[in-house]
Amino acid sequence: MLKNYLLLAIKNFRKQKMFSLINILGLTIGITCCLMIFLFIMNEFSYDNFHKNGKDIYRVMRVGNTNGERREIPYLSPPYSLALQNDYPDAVKSTVRVDFDNDLVMYKNIAFNEKRIILTDSNFFSFFSFHLLKGDPATVLNDPLSIVMTESTAKKYFGNEDPIGKVVSFNKDLNLKVTGIAEDIPGNSHLDFNMVVPLAHWRTAYWMNQWPSNSLFVYVQLNPSADPNQLKKQFPAFMDKYMGKYYKENGFKMDLTIKPLSGIYFEGESRFDSVKHGNKKMVYIFMSIAVLILIIACINFMNLATARATDRSKEVGLRKVLGAIRKQLTWQFIFESLLFATIAAILAVLLLQLLMPAYTGFLGYRLPSYWSNVWFYVFIAGVIVVVGLLAGSYPALLLSSFSPIESLKGKLRVGKHGAFFRKALVVFQFAISVLLITSVTIVMNQMHYVRTSDMGFDKEKSMIVRLDNNAIWNKKIQFKKELEADPAVASVSLMSGEPGGFHDTYGFEAEGKPGEKLQFNTEFADFEYTKTLGLKIIAGRNLSSSFPTDSEKSVLINRTAANMLGYTPEKAIGKWVKNISADSLNRMIVGVVEDYHYSSLRDPIGPLVISPKKDDRRLALVKLSTANMQQGIERIKKIYESNASDYPFEYSFLDEKFDQLYKSEVKQESLLGIFSGIAICIACLGLFGLASYTAIKRTKEIGVRKVLGSSVENIVLLLSKDLLKPVLIGTIIAIPVGYYAMQKWLQGFAYRVTVHWWLFAIAALVAVVIALLTVSVQSVKAALENPVKSLRSE
Repeated sequence: MLKNYLLLAIKNFRKQKMFSLINILGLTIGITCCLMIFLFIMNEFSYDNFHKNGKDIYRVMRVGNTNGERREIPYLSPPYSLALQNDYPDAVKSTVRVDFDNDLVMYKNIAFNEKRIILTDSNFFSFFSFHLLKGDPATVLNDPLSIVMTESTAKKYFGNEDPIGKVVSFNKDLNLKVTGIAEDIPGNSHLDFNMVVPLAHWRTAYWMNQWPSNSLFVYVQLNPSADPNQLKKQFPAFMDKYMGKYYKENGFKMDLTIKPLSGIYFEGESRFDSVKHGNKKMVYIFMSIAVLILIIACINFMNLATARATDRSKEVGLRKVLGAIRKQLTWQFIFESLLFATIAAILAVLLLQLLMPAYTGFLGYRLPSYWSNVWFYVFIAGVIVVVGLLAGSYPALLLSSFSPIESLKGKLRVGKHGAFFRKALVVFQFAISVLLITSVTIVMNQMHYVRTSDMGFDKEKSMIVRLDNNAIWNKKIQFKKELEADPAVASVSLMSGEPGGFHDTYGFEAEGKPGEKLQFNTEFADFEYTKTLGLKIIAGRNLSSSFPTDSEKSVLINRTAANMLGYTPEKAIGKWVKNISADSLNRMIVGVVEDYHYSSLRDPIGPLVISPKKDDRRLALVKLSTANMQQGIERIKKIYESNASDYPFEYSFLDEKFDQLYKSEVKQESLLGIFSGIAICIACLGLFGLASYTAIKRTKEIGVRKVLGSSVENIVLLLSKDLLKPVLIGTIIAIPVGYYAMQKWLQGFAYRVTVHWWLFAIAALVAVVIALLTVSVQSVKAALENPVKSLRSE
């Protein structure tokens, strides 16, 4: 039976080569897109699932409320770890602390400023399941002067030598012995590191024993019988016990919660976090796109199969006369569609292999090997079955239902129902295509706005140099003076955080809000801050060394802070604010700066205090004046090396940092554009097939019309209008759906473009023009045929 089905399918393929190739091409492209998106989704949902005790591991988070905005902050102080274990012994089995650091590591004449070092507790490799190639997980970090490296990092320092027992210099301060080698960290881990150093060496340090010193992560492993929700209910009492007095004195309060390890990756990007995060909404968007593209490809198959129903009617009639029952005929046609789907799936796998280098290059990371993954083959088998049944079921039922007498007489009429169904499918196809085009148009418009909008400061030619080692930190004032003396430098400012970076939040009291505790973001910077960033002073004056009290007793605020205090910018001048989280000294507001986006455009501009007090300087922002950027960079490098000769000169630019903030959205824009193009190409492929078939079936009619004097234009219009009607209807349906969907997406940005009607008009016009060109190719070809040849054809 199957042999006969196969022979019939091959015969039908040879008879209708063009339509068969259109079907296979559409399904191949659709399945390839599905496979690409499936691999991406499979990788996204695999994060942190390799840890043996992962289901019991949670990250402890502080929960705060700043001016009505809920914030979950993963940074805690070191004492939380021991206190949680001691206070809840029945629930908490073990804890581990993780502190990210960057340090100078040297071995002989090899030195690198390593940025992926973690300082942690000795049970780190027992707590998590990062595989050790050398060393015992239970003891590898017992020695406070030990270090564990990843395999690739060890090769960087020691080549092919055995690294165990080798001693490296750590910040020119400690000598650490290599006691273990870890396998390179898998790409699907939210923690990414290349060296691990025990925290035990700093156990007596001041910051290790202070509750308000929040700088590291705390993970807890719960006992299998523990209820995380019951534990959460006990946290308010825990926070009152250890932090109640501090919060009362500083006028704010924070709660505590725990988040499962499996959910950390999808928590969403935050300026309060430093680990890898994914976007679950983006995953679901592309999952939907994969399904829609596959449906479009299936619709092509169904449309062409039902359109050619009359061509196969005699075959059906003859087989019924010879004794075939409807069930056999149905399975024959479903077998044909399954065969098409199988061929398309094989071609899709080959195409995927060709596209993988470009695909992984675009994603920016390597996807896990799929050849050994059983779920990859299960997915392919599932796609073949689903596509075969989805695309083949309706044509199979339609063809098998034909009357044998009418089929053999050639008087079969499929009827209006078949034509209506085909048109409905075309409507759905183009509704999806226009929806995707609309989405891409608005995403591109928003991202253009993000990249070109006025941020309120000058980010061009602004170099960021981190003060992230003791050598440059201790000489930061000298470093700044030498930079200011260089003609390639316009200005320099030492600050706690650059725009787009982290800004500390402190509790304040203010003259204009007696008795209230306010939460303001704070920037600690020198007097050149506003000049270097090009900020606009809208009231009062700038901070200046000409006023001796400015260093200790003066601040600037932004317009939003003035509004929150109940002042106009002019009336805010001369009023005082008090940082109750720091030293509780009254400081006078001497100037108000215009609001600027010190965070990303996703967030509304919050209240900001700019203070020269506190020796919190984490970076130097260098404004270059030279047109020759490379020459300017080389000059700054020489100055840096003269002050921190043991450390490599590393820098970034402020405009590049803001581009990084929207990296995920830019990728969304590109991927949406690619998949939208693919979707409309597949839809047009089906439309081309339908137009070709229509032209063939109406060959005699076209010949008669030409003989009777009809022009080429009239014939083109005749053939095109029926196929373009469903395209227009699909476009009309897609516009309101697209408007709603993109309004929801834009809500993720505090500052966004207005969705204008003409954006939808452009998307609709693009879809209609593409469809018109597709149909017109076949229509014009049919209209130009010699009428004598057309009339002879039948």
